[in-house]
Amino acid sequence: MKKLVLAVAFIGFGGFAMAQQTTPQDRQAKKAEMQQKFQQKEQEHMAQMQKDLNLNQAQVDKIKALHDKRKAEMKTEFEKNKGERQARAEQMKAKRAQMDAEMKQILTPQQYDKWQADRKAKMEQRRMAMKERGARMHKPMNTVAPDATK
Repeated sequence: MKKLVLAVAFIGFGGFAMAQQTTPQDRQAKKAEMQQKFQQKEQEHMAQMQKDLNLNQAQVDKIKALHDKRKAEMKTEFEKNKGERQARAEQMKAKRAQMDAEMKQILTPQQYDKWQADRKAKMEQRRMAMKERGARMHKPMNTVAPDATK
């Protein structure tokens, strides 16, 4: 039974390691795909608003302009806070490295290896939970109103 569990864990970590090996071209292609999907969702949302609210073309144009203005403001805010986020990330990375060094002094090599493996497994579980949560959040909602006569 232990061998089976170890084999499954080994395969899981191997798959995780392979999934992490992406090239810059892969990232660019994925980014372009995501941007295209985002634009398509925006267009669908705008068409649905136009239909649901019976908007005229002038209203649609004004709403699009408002959305574009908001996106530009958000991008500016994001860029403004980029340095602060990077500094915080570096600080967290340094604290994590310090904790690792201290744990390495406290634990035996076998205990340290097990501790690191457990930590990586938990991180992967969190990552998968976040992906699942994101998938649930982006599912289309049922737009049919419930029957009020029941």
